[in-house]
Amino acid sequence: MIEIRNINPHLKLGLLDLKVFSLSNNYILKRDLEKAATKLLLSSILNDPLFELCYTPTNKPFLKDSNAHISISHSHDKLAVIFNSKENTGIDIELIRNKILNITHKFLNEVENEYAGEDLENLTFIWAAKETLYKIYGLKGLDFKLNLSVEMSNNDTLFGNITIDNYQKCYLLKKEKIQNYCLVYALNEI
Repeated sequence: MIEIRNINPHLKLGLLDLKVFSLSNNYILKRDLEKAATKLLLSSILNDPLFELCYTPTNKPFLKDSNAHISISHSHDKLAVIFNSKENTGIDIELIRNKILNITHKFLNEVENEYAGEDLENLTFIWAAKETLYKIYGLKGLDFKLNLSVEMSNNDTLFGNITIDNYQKCYLLKKEKIQNYCLVYALNEI
């Protein structure tokens, strides 16, 4: 039900199957289920049940009295959490589905559109990468098409760029397909 990965000395990733968690905990409301599952997964990552999860006014999660960075994502039956003790981070997990075809005009720039076409997996990876970047930025006002760009590669990494006003950052992102989900998370700023 829970998988914890030590990516490097500063980075931990946690995955949880919400369907299995729900069956073993009898949660009815989806919001309550996600909240309890997030608490369990963070507790497992931190190896500490006494942490306090808080949110900024823009809904970015953080740990009270900690300089570490976290990001949380859930999609249908999957929950993903990333913890970085060193730098800002982001994560997104998305179910691969046709629905993404309806919003490509809102998030794909010309180069990304040329690369992805109508390939659902590639489109979902680009969307998840941009969601990851949005979570790293942590403020409102980003246009997914204009301020976020993703350079795809032939392996399991991507380059993600955030460009808005005087703010410009580039991140190395990791991508992974898990069953019928696309997972993308930040490895580090470059």
